[in-house]
Amino acid sequence: MRVSGGRWWLVMLGLAVGFAVLVALPVPGVPGIWVRALGFVAIPLAVYARAVPGRWRVIFPRPRALDPVWALGFAMVGVLVLLGLGILLAGAADFSPNPLGGELLGMTPAERVLTFLALVPQLLGEELLAVLPFLALLSWLGRLRLSAGAAVALAGLGAVLLFSAAHLPTYDWNLLQCFVVVGAARVVLLAAYVTTGSVWVSAAAHLLVDWSLLGLIVAVG
Repeated sequence: MRVSGGRWWLVMLGLAVGFAVLVALPVPGVPGIWVRALGFVAIPLAVYARAVPGRWRVIFPRPRALDPVWALGFAMVGVLVLLGLGILLAGAADFSPNPLGGELLGMTPAERVLTFLALVPQLLGEELLAVLPFLALLSWLGRLRLSAGAAVALAGLGAVLLFSAAHLPTYDWNLLQCFVVVGAARVVLLAAYVTTGSVWVSAAAHLLVDWSLLGLIVAVG
């Protein structure tokens, strides 16, 4: 999918505005979670659709029979990667807990359900935060006449680093936690997109990972 460099910069601006809404919009409680999540996904998606009219749906192909299988498989790998690295590196740094986990423990059952549902738009937004920079970098690197494998690897590295950096405020600026643990999980989820060409699949895998880990926090209490 060929998109001019100027349009990609417009898409990156849309992502930046959406991310600012997610982290800074001062709306309290569960309504705030929903408002921020919807703004986070709607703003960059609207800008992307405007930048590539008629072609933005390429990353959202019609669901296929094997998509749930792919999503479940990548989700299982993602959970194993997060838990495995968390255990392996626990002695190397004091990892910060996901603040949403603490919030969930103080919620009523109804508020927990609404918060878990709000993760659907939020994590779709997080997939855009990774996939759109990946596609932008892939487009820019294509002009350097690199091999396809090298271009995908470099674009993937850039997208993973950007995604990891975006999580620094969430995890108290813990570099090891964000760039190693979160970054490794992002590699798995980006591989879900690269394998299937579908943001639906990578978003579903991401949702299953977060639901599983947050559900574990709530269950353990």
